[in-house]
Amino acid sequence: MSRSPDSTDKIREKKKRFLSREERIIKKALSLLVRDGIDKVTVSAIAREAGVGKGTVYKHFLTKTEILMRIVLNYERNITENLRKGIESTEAGDPGAAARSYFQARLSDPALDRLVQQLEVKLQGNEEVEDKMLELHAMRRSNINALNVMIAKLIDKGILEDVPPHYHYLSCWALAQGAVEAYFNVSYGADVEDKEDFLRFVANIGITMGNSGQLRDDIPSQCLINLPKP
Repeated sequence: MSRSPDSTDKIREKKKRFLSREERIIKKALSLLVRDGIDKVTVSAIAREAGVGKGTVYKHFLTKTEILMRIVLNYERNITENLRKGIESTEAGDPGAAARSYFQARLSDPALDRLVQQLEVKLQGNEEVEDKMLELHAMRRSNINALNVMIAKLIDKGILEDVPPHYHYLSCWALAQGAVEAYFNVSYGADVEDKEDFLRFVANIGITMGNSGQLRDDIPSQCLINLPKP
């Protein structure tokens, strides 16, 4: 028996309200986590902040851990979408677009980036979200495969240094990680008056680092770093 148009509209509206409420719960949980820290935030606190009952939160998420994992996945999906657009722009002729998109995604909100890093460490090995962790790593593996193809093309064109492709994207990752840590570091970050300008400076370095010609043979040996072999 088919539903009437009115019944279908009601179901659609109910689902829309459900998803909207779920999004509000996540948004409020995120603001509490950034402000108070992971261990101090409870489901009850999230419910109060979202303006719903604790039982309502449990209609969306069985545990606080599920909320934390959703935040991690949402963040990674945003990075993935930014990378996708950047890679498309790179293929269209803008060689720095992918790196630019990556740094914009990670450095636009350093507090969020740092929180997600902390959440991922905390959730590692948690059987409750094991399937979601697999989803996270699968997303990253897909990104890495796309980056390998893109970087290999840029190397063939002579735009990037001819080194293993993962040197390039891991350097971007390391630079973003370090920038976020420096942003919050009590000792080093204390000297940075305009932190947003600092992050823009780091991002601009990241877009051009690895460009062809940076490993020239004519660079004086005293300017190069030779690490001891293990």
